[in-house]
Amino acid sequence: MVKLTIDGRVYDYEEGTTYLAVSKDFQKDYVDDIILCTHDGRLRELSHKIYCDGEIDFITGADKVGNETYRRSAVFVFLKAFYDVVGSGKACDVFVDFSVSKGYYIRARGDFSLDAELIDKVERRMHSLCDLNLPICKRTVDVEDAIKLFGSLGMHDKERLFKYRMSSKINLYELDGYYDYFYGYMVPSTGYVKYFKLYQYGEGLVLQMPTKNSPRKLEEFKPQNKVTAKLIESSKWSAALNVSCVADLNEKIVNRTINDIMLIQETQQNQELANIVKAIKDRGNVKFIMIAGPSSSGKTSFSHRLSIQLRAQGYKPHPIGVDDYFINREDCPRDENGDYNFEDIDSIDVKAFNRDMNMLLNGEQIEMPRYNFKTGFREYRGEFLKLNEDDILIIEGIHCLNPALYPNLPAENMFKVYISALTQLNVDEHNRVSTTDGRLLRRMARDAARRGISATETIARWESVRRGEEKNIFPFQETADVVFNSAMCYELPVLKTYVEPLLFSVPRNSKEYIEAKRLLKFLSYFLAIPADQVPNDSILREFVGGSVFPV
Repeated sequence: MVKLTIDGRVYDYEEGTTYLAVSKDFQKDYVDDIILCTHDGRLRELSHKIYCDGEIDFITGADKVGNETYRRSAVFVFLKAFYDVVGSGKACDVFVDFSVSKGYYIRARGDFSLDAELIDKVERRMHSLCDLNLPICKRTVDVEDAIKLFGSLGMHDKERLFKYRMSSKINLYELDGYYDYFYGYMVPSTGYVKYFKLYQYGEGLVLQMPTKNSPRKLEEFKPQNKVTAKLIESSKWSAALNVSCVADLNEKIVNRTINDIMLIQETQQNQELANIVKAIKDRGNVKFIMIAGPSSSGKTSFSHRLSIQLRAQGYKPHPIGVDDYFINREDCPRDENGDYNFEDIDSIDVKAFNRDMNMLLNGEQIEMPRYNFKTGFREYRGEFLKLNEDDILIIEGIHCLNPALYPNLPAENMFKVYISALTQLNVDEHNRVSTTDGRLLRRMARDAARRGISATETIARWESVRRGEEKNIFPFQETADVVFNSAMCYELPVLKTYVEPLLFSVPRNSKEYIEAKRLLKFLSYFLAIPADQVPNDSILREFVGGSVFPV
C-alpha cells in the first residue's frame, strides 16, 4: 500500500495504482478536468503508476501547465486526424507555426487542397477520435531508433534535432499507431480533448483551443491579420536563410556560419526601421510616433534605433514616456490584491497628456513632466519643449495603441507601431517556440543583470505581467500602422548562456521550479553561442548587456 496525502487527508491505495485512477476519485471536487498532478512537487502524467508515499496536488485545465498540456494533446489529436483524412500513403508536411486568436496557426502542404471541405473532415475525425477515448501512450526509445523512425516518417526536422541531444533515450507518444514527439506532457487519452474548433485562415488553418481562464469553452475566433502577416513574413525570411527550426540553427553553429546569420538578421532589422521612417515621411504631417508592445519586446532599444533613422532623414526626434504622466501614487487604482495598479489606464493623467500634446501640436511651448518613482509624484524640473517643423515625438508606453489615451489628438498626426518579439523559429515541425517564452527568457536575463531579481521572482511575477498585457496591449495590436518584429532567430542560443545558471538556481521546493525545469528542457535543444558577435546596437543587448544605448 502507498499513503497519499490529498487536500490534507491521508488515503491508502494499492501500490502500482495510476494517478489517473486516483484523480477519478476526486474529480467530483473540481469544476474543471484534472489533467496532471504533482507528487511531492514533481510533475506527473496521470497515466504513470504510483510506487511511493507522498503528497498529491491535482492540476486542471485552469492552471497554466494544465492548459499547456491540453493544447499539446489537442495538437496531437489534430495531427492524427489530419493524417487519417489525407491518407498515410500521400506525401504530406504539417507545420504548427505560431499563436493566433488563442489558437495555433497550422500550415500543411502535399497532394491535397487545404480547403473548407478537407478542414471539416479533419475536425469531424478529431471528434470521432475523442469520442473513442483512445489511450495516448508514452514510449521510451533509443535516440538512434527515434532518428530512424522520424526519418522514415518524413519528419526531418525531428530527425536532425535529435542529433544534438545528449540523452541516450527519447520519450515518444503513440496514438492508435501514430507516433510523434512533443516537448512536454500529455493527457492520458483522447477523451480529455473535448473543446476545439478548426478555422480556415489565410493559406492554412487555426486550431482554436480553450485558455486557462476559460478551460471549458472556446473564445470567439478573432483574426489578427497584421500580426499574422508579420509572422508569416518572418517565417518566410527565416526559411530563405534556412533557419526555420532549431536543427537548422544548431547546424549553423556547428558549421561556424552563425555569425553571418547574426549580421544578416541585424541588417534586416535596420532595413525594416528604414522602411518605417519612409512610411512616416510618406504619410506627411506626422508629429506623434506611438510605440507599444508587451514586456521585454525591446521597446527602449527600438526607440533609440528609430531615432537614429529619423535623424538620418532630417527629423529631430524627442522621446516621451507616458509613464511621466502617472497620477500621484496615492490616487492610483488598485488591483484585486490591493496593490497599486500602474498598468491600468486610469493611472495615467489622460487629460494632462492630451492638453500637453495639443499645445505642442499648436506650436506652443510646454514644461515637460517627470514622474518621481521614489516619491510617487509628478514633478516639473524646468524642462521645456516646443515643436518646430522637423521635430517629432517618439512616445512609448503600454497604452500607446489604446485610443482612450488620446481622445483629443488628431489621428492624421499619429503613426502607431506595435513591437513584439514574434519568434519565427520552431523546435521542429510540430513543436513551436512560444513567443511568450522568448520574452520571459529575455526578461529573466535583464532582471538578474540590472535589477538584482532572481529567476524565481521573475517567473513568479510573469503571470501578473501577462494579465496586464492581455488587458492593455493585445486588444489594440491590430490598430497599429506597422508591426515590428524584434525577435532574432539567433537569440535563444545567446540567451541560454545567461539564463541557464539562473534557472538552475530556482529551489526545487518552490512552486516556480516546474516552470524553471520546463524552460531548462526547452533550452537543452539549443547549442549555446557567446554574445561576443552581437552588435552593440542590437535589441538583444538590452537584455544581455553591452548596449551602446542607455537601456
